[in-house]
Amino acid sequence: MSEGYGLVVRFTLRDERAAEAFDSLCVRTLDGIRTSEPGTLAYVVHEPEGEPLVRVFYELYADRAAFDAQEAQPHTQRFLSEREQYLAGVEVTFLEVMAGKIAAQQ
Repeated sequence: MSEGYGLVVRFTLRDERAAEAFDSLCVRTLDGIRTSEPGTLAYVVHEPEGEPLVRVFYELYADRAAFDAQEAQPHTQRFLSEREQYLAGVEVTFLEVMAGKIAAQQ
């Protein structure tokens, strides 16, 4: 399985107030992702159990070009610039798809 390009991002937020503002920023960003990114196969925000100040993003794209296109979108640029004020830390792991099941694109 050579198609697909993904990443996992772990955000640690400064405090509860920052977490609320960050979550609001995520909702606004996801609106743009849903309507303008056909190459984005999955973009899911998680809160790990027992870690209220952590958010984990799982992102899967059709290929590296789709990821690059997503990064250039205005809603993504806004997210990237606004998120810093809420963060205490960030860890990014880029993933090359080796095997698996990806839902059919609609």
